[in-house]
Amino acid sequence: MMNNSTQTSDVDKIANNIASSINATPSPLAKHDVENLPCMNKVEKILGLLVQLTFNQVCEEESATLKVEQIVEELSERLIDQIEKAVSVYVESDRDQTARQYVREFLNRIPDLRTTLMTDVQAAYDGDAACRCKSEIILCYPGLYATAVYRYAHELYRQGVPLIPRMMAESAHQKTGIDIHPGAIVGHHFFIDHGTGVVIGETTEIGNHVKIYQGVTLGAISFQRDEDGAIVKGLKRHPTIEDNVVIYANATILGGRTTIGKDCVIGSNVWITKSVDENTTVVMEKPKLRMRTGGSEGLEDDFDGLTNFSI
Repeated sequence: MMNNSTQTSDVDKIANNIASSINATPSPLAKHDVENLPCMNKVEKILGLLVQLTFNQVCEEESATLKVEQIVEELSERLIDQIEKAVSVYVESDRDQTARQYVREFLNRIPDLRTTLMTDVQAAYDGDAACRCKSEIILCYPGLYATAVYRYAHELYRQGVPLIPRMMAESAHQKTGIDIHPGAIVGHHFFIDHGTGVVIGETTEIGNHVKIYQGVTLGAISFQRDEDGAIVKGLKRHPTIEDNVVIYANATILGGRTTIGKDCVIGSNVWITKSVDENTTVVMEKPKLRMRTGGSEGLEDDFDGLTNFSI
């Protein structure tokens, strides 16, 4: 058993090694006061207030206006605080005034955001035979929650608010397994069914009345680099999905030049890197099933040579 002096010596040695590492390769956050950086927990409280406002989780009609005023006041204060801290990572002057302008514009957009999200609720109700009522969608469906957070985050992203939109998106990602970059453009009546493993990249464009299932990736096929080998940012890297498209589970659609035309159906497990014409169904060839009876003897022979076997 170590005595106190030995333990203290070990701690001192470890601390000195860590301090030397910090000095040698400082974190990008080292120049900022930790207390003046945005906080994920506080961003999640903001999301909770937005969900309340969006889906009418306030009290009786006669006191709704008063309750909404209270929520808006709290929401405004929290947003200003977090946006001011986010802005401070990039600029030093006029942080408070900049944050207030962002928040004022964002709060004025909430009625329109609510209207669009109600079309998403309708799309989920129309598109899921297991759903019994719209309240079930609001209270239970991870796809709607992820879409709602995306729409809040996208509005702030569109204004140019730093950090906060990505923090919102990552909060939803952690809770639902659905990763929607706030820069993506998504039309109305959007429905993600089941949802786990969905990835929608920054420059994706999605039309109206689009339905996607779990495991779908709308991603980049490659990254253009400059003469120094650095990735060129801001280019269109992700696909365009036009109106009335259904994309089934685990489909992968890649590339900024890839467009899925209107009224297409994209089957499960396909890999698409070229555009698909309107009103087209894309499916994998039916796999050949190999069935056997009995125990496990000879199982290795059944799978011999099958490196990508799926059912």
